Amino acid sequence: MNDVLLGLAWLGVFAPVALGAVGSVIGCALGGQAALGAMLDTEAGYGRFIGISVLPSTFVIYGIVLMFAFQAQARPETGVALAAIGSLAGVAFLLTASWQGRLCVAAINSVKEKPELFGLSITPIAIVEGFGVFVFIFALVLSGSLVTGGGAAL
Repeated sequence: MNDVLLGLAWLGVFAPVALGAVGSVIGCALGGQAALGAMLDTEAGYGRFIGISVLPSTFVIYGIVLMFAFQAQARPETGVALAAIGSLAGVAFLLTASWQGRLCVAAINSVKEKPELFGLSITPIAIVEGFGVFVFIFALVLSGSLVTGGGAAL
């Protein structure tokens, strides 16, 4: 039983990285495709298109930070809690980065037609990023209760 619980703990440690990376790849690939298409249609502003297309990459970074925060807590008594926190955070990162990529596509298409919309086009992308940041912070807070024993009862 301890091996299963320890396995769950390690699943929770790695899930935010793995799922955050998948989401970042999806989001950046969507944005990258739009950026490449926009570069074919315009004569300038390529840096803006590339800059927008890489915004979903932050979710793998959040996953890496959570992995480092969680790994010291990977033990049988925290297995279920870490699996829950890490897996749910990872799924949230995957979905948030994917949807953020779709917003990047819309922003790139808007900026391609009207460059003056650049600043405004970032706003919806930043709002979606904020939801990922909430998950990141709350996962850190919850994992902190595992260290003090508050979450070990899970």
